[in-house]
Amino acid sequence: MLYVDILTIFPDIFRSYFAESILKRAQKARHLSISIHNLRRWAHDVHRVTDARPYGGGAGMVMKVDPIFRAVQALRKKRKTKIVLFSAGGKQFTQKTAKRYAALSHLILICGRYEGVDERVRKYIADEEISIGPYVLTGGEVPAMVVVDAVARLLPGVLGNKESLKEESFSFGWRPEPEPRARGTVRGSLGPSARRRDLVQGEYPHYTRPEAFFPNPKNKRIMWRVPKILLSGNHQKVFEWRRRRLRIIRP
Repeated sequence: MLYVDILTIFPDIFRSYFAESILKRAQKARHLSISIHNLRRWAHDVHRVTDARPYGGGAGMVMKVDPIFRAVQALRKKRKTKIVLFSAGGKQFTQKTAKRYAALSHLILICGRYEGVDERVRKYIADEEISIGPYVLTGGEVPAMVVVDAVARLLPGVLGNKESLKEESFSFGWRPEPEPRARGTVRGSLGPSARRRDLVQGEYPHYTRPEAFFPNPKNKRIMWRVPKILLSGNHQKVFEWRRRRLRIIRP
C-alpha cells in the first residue's frame, strides 16, 4: 500500500475529490492511504500562524519553515519516504515520475501558498521540487491532486484490469504535439527589446521568520539562517541578489 500525507492550510479542498471514483475505491481496497493534514497543527504560536512577511521586502506572504519541519518530522516513517515540494520552478511532473512514485511506500506532499515557501524548506527538507506545468497556480493543492491521481492509477490492483493500463495513451509512447510557434518570436527572451508576450516568468528564493532556525534544539551549532543580505535594508543589493538567483519558469 502507498501512504500519502498531504500538508496544506486548506484541507477541505481535497475531501470531495478523494472521496469519489477510482481514488475512493483504491482507498477502500487498501491499495492507497491518503491523509490530509492542516499545517496549522504544527504552528506553536497562539494564533497558529504559518506565514509571515518576506525578508528583504516584497509583496505577499511566505510560508514559514518551522511548522513544515515539525510536520515532516512527525509524519516521516521508517518506510521509504519521498518528500515532495510543489513549486512553479520544479521539475516537470511526467508519467515517468508517476511510475517512480508508485514504487515507493510513502509520499509526503508539501502544498505551498501565497508567494511560496521559505527557501530553507527546499534546501533542507524536500527531496525534490515538482511542477505540473509552466504556469503559476494559487497553491500546491491542485498539483497534489494531480500527482495522487496519476500515481494511484499505477498501483497494482487499482484499475482492476491490467489491459486498461497498457492501453492508455502514455503506455503507447504518445506525446503531445508541441504548440506552433509564431514566426519572428523568440521564446524566453530577457532582453529590453523583448516583446511583452515573450517575457518569461521566474521566481527567486523567499525567506521569512524566524531569522535563525534550529532543526535540533539540542545542538545549537546546526542552524539554518536567512542570508545576511536580506537583513541589510539595502534594496539595491537585495534586488541584485534576487536577480542572480532567479529561476526561470519555461514552457
